[in-house]
Amino acid sequence: MRSPTAGILTSRLQRKLAEWATERRGQTAVEFALIAAPFFFIIFGLMEICLIFIMSTVLEHAVSDSSREIRTGQAQEAGFSKVEFRNSVCDKMFGLMGCDSNLHIDVKRLSNFSSADLGSPLDADGNFDDSSFDFQPGGSNDIVAVRVYYEWSLVTPIMSAPLANMANGKHMIQASTVFRNEPFGD
Repeated sequence: MRSPTAGILTSRLQRKLAEWATERRGQTAVEFALIAAPFFFIIFGLMEICLIFIMSTVLEHAVSDSSREIRTGQAQEAGFSKVEFRNSVCDKMFGLMGCDSNLHIDVKRLSNFSSADLGSPLDADGNFDDSSFDFQPGGSNDIVAVRVYYEWSLVTPIMSAPLANMANGKHMIQASTVFRNEPFGD
């Protein structure tokens, strides 16, 4: 047999549950909590992609502009070294990318355009290998390939992990150009 107090408690409990189920205060906060994580994941991912795109455009501009000095013979006549060419590239990056150990430059004289190897310097494990990099700006009418790589540290490494193409969780940005030097000098 049920006690009268048990019936009262059950009735009160049912009323409270019914009131709670129809309550609308806080509904927006709960709905936002459900969509907040995917929303911010998408926003931060888009920001990371935009940053990579902007930095690759900046690097391409710097390589194109600095390579003109090689193409016209100004670098050769001034006796540019790899360090001076690197400084030229860095000066044209508007201070948006650091010119530290993350910047790698390869300038090679080629025998013909089809021998240009613009492949990736990453090994199978995603480690950067610049052991074959050189600085050979060539002479008048020589064909030259300029490759510049930058190891970009992702701003949101956990959320942007799919963008990392290097072993250390970084994204490699590359800018390349191949051209024939203009006739210069004697």
